[in-house]
Amino acid sequence: MSTVFLGTSDFAATVLERLAGSSHRPALVVTPPDRPRGRGRRTQSPPAAEAARTLGLELMQAANVNEDEPLERIRAARPDALLVCAFGQLIREPLLSELEPLNVHPSLLPRWRGAAPIERAIMAEDRETGVCVMRLVAELDAGPVALREAIPLRGDEDFAAVSARLAALGGDLLVRALDLLAGGRLEFAAQSEDGLTYAEKISAPERRLDPQRPATDLAAIVRALTPHVGAYLETAAGERLGVRGAVATDAEVETGTLRSEDGELLLGCGRGALRLRTVQPPGGRPMPVDAYLRGHSLPTL
Repeated sequence: MSTVFLGTSDFAATVLERLAGSSHRPALVVTPPDRPRGRGRRTQSPPAAEAARTLGLELMQAANVNEDEPLERIRAARPDALLVCAFGQLIREPLLSELEPLNVHPSLLPRWRGAAPIERAIMAEDRETGVCVMRLVAELDAGPVALREAIPLRGDEDFAAVSARLAALGGDLLVRALDLLAGGRLEFAAQSEDGLTYAEKISAPERRLDPQRPATDLAAIVRALTPHVGAYLETAAGERLGVRGAVATDAEVETGTLRSEDGELLLGCGRGALRLRTVQPPGGRPMPVDAYLRGHSLPTL
């Protein structure tokens, strides 16, 4: 089948790589424009754009895919299906009705519709998550679902690990959906409203670890926000100590205090304690806690 692929993130890049190796290789890839990223604010391309170049696919970068020029480029490709994955732009008419728009969404819809489904599943300590291939509609992630597949959440994986597993699954599921669509055998089922939840974008205050909460909650937040967003502890001096790896323990530590013990760093929580494994000092890089303790004094919270 002739396809056009719209995507942005690392997740989308992985799905694109799988798609490009199938019989449904995209005639055109659409991503947002390059933009400044990171501390140095160097202009970088979206991961999906880099993947398209590496794969030798025709690439268009557009700030708004619904404008006339992008629309004409997509129409000129004469696609049988419009494929959307972690794109970050709303798809509006006439694209929704002119083409068969399929969306790869990393959750078990209707649970976790919205911008941060992987993070929210980890933070909620769900026992499983998964991928759905659905028809895109105007309402956010509300379209009928054609294919879905679940994976277990093991409870010790961070965002990077879970996202990688889901992206590989999403690529396979999308190719399977296109095979069925090409044969006229792809069927859709409306989503149930039972169990509907929304995965809101991660807000800035959610990144701060509150020691008054249970240690299990904080460990889940750290896993959900590592490595792309980052959780942190705020020190009494107003600095941020990034936390990139941590586990909950039953150790007894005064709530809201840090204790160094045999090369380990423990945070007293409302219930239990958080054992910090990897931290990031202000202006520095992530490092194991024992290395941090050798070069830094113990901060006060």
